Formats: sequence, structure tokens, C-alpha cells
Amino acid sequence: MKKFKAIVFVLTIFISFNLLAQTNTASPPVLLTSCGQSPGPAIIKVVLQRLNIPFDLEPLATASMLQKKKESGQPYGTVIIVMGASLKGMGAAGISIDDEIKRINALIQEARKQGLTIIGAHVEGMKRRAQGAAAGDTTDEQSIDAVAPQSDILLVNREGNADGRFTTISRNRNILLIEVEKNIDLVNELSKIFGK
Repeated sequence: MKKFKAIVFVLTIFISFNLLAQTNTASPPVLLTSCGQSPGPAIIKVVLQRLNIPFDLEPLATASMLQKKKESGQPYGTVIIVMGASLKGMGAAGISIDDEIKRINALIQEARKQGLTIIGAHVEGMKRRAQGAAAGDTTDEQSIDAVAPQSDILLVNREGNADGRFTTISRNRNILLIEVEKNIDLVNELSKIFGK
């Protein structure tokens, strides 16, 4: 019985350290952007400010921005891409979802090249999914398709994962999925991710 308890104790410690290693994987500074020009990055911005994590919010962030930051000697450590499209936001920026996907793919490619952590965030719930979109509008789902499978970590509002969309991507791609009940919970989760 003592041997069994000792084995359980060791396994518990191992699992705890393994989970810690999984969550504490990102480092600042952060490049924060969106794929689809939704208002979602504003939510992440408030959390990063609260945690005193240095970041740049660049709605139209490009691969060259990552390169220039690296050349300055102060490279980014993490890229957070908020998924979810806004036809109004893209219209104001004069771009389409195809433009956004092209930009994001190049950004992710450069981030991979530099060894940066990529966090795909979906924080606006089901209203920022196809279920909340106008008939025939698939831009939200296209945004998810572009970002989620290429992320290292998925940080998702649980209500926006009611259909298991992010769970499936997480399992198929072996990506860490972190769900939050409310956006205030992002403070605790990002604090863990950045080891604050």
C-alpha cells in the first residue's frame, strides 16, 4: 500500500510539472493582432495591460513587422491572433477575408521561423461564429480555419466552443486548448501562460 501511495505521489508531481510546462510557454513582448478585424483584440489588450505584459496592438500586423522587431534587437516572444471576422471592420480597412488570411499566413510563417509562440484566441463567444453571422457569411469560420490549426495554444471562450469546433482542432493537431467561462478569466489564464 505504501508503494502504491508513493507511485501515485510521484505521478501526481510529474503530471503537475507537465501541465505547468504546457501552460507557461509564452514570453513577452507580444504582438497582438486579429484575423478578420473584429473588436476581439480590445479584450486581450485590457488583460495584457492589467498583467503589465508589454505588447503592441497592430490590427494589420505583417511578417515584416516581426522581422524589423527582431533586427532592432528586441524581438517579440509571442504572437496573439484573435480569430473572428467583422465585415464592418474589414470594410473600414479596405480589405477582404482573403487579404486577411494571406497576411496571417505570412505572419505565422515568419513567427514559426523565429520560434515564437503563437496563441490563437477566440474571445467573443458564439456571436462571433457562423451561428451569429448573416446568411451566407462564412468569414468567421474562415478566420478560425486560418489560425486555429497553426496555433501552439488555443485560448477560447467556452460558449464559442459549444459545438466542439476548437476541441476537434485541438485533438487533431495536438494543440493545448484553454477554455474560459468569462473573459475576466483570461486574466488568470494569460497570467499562467506568461508565468506571471
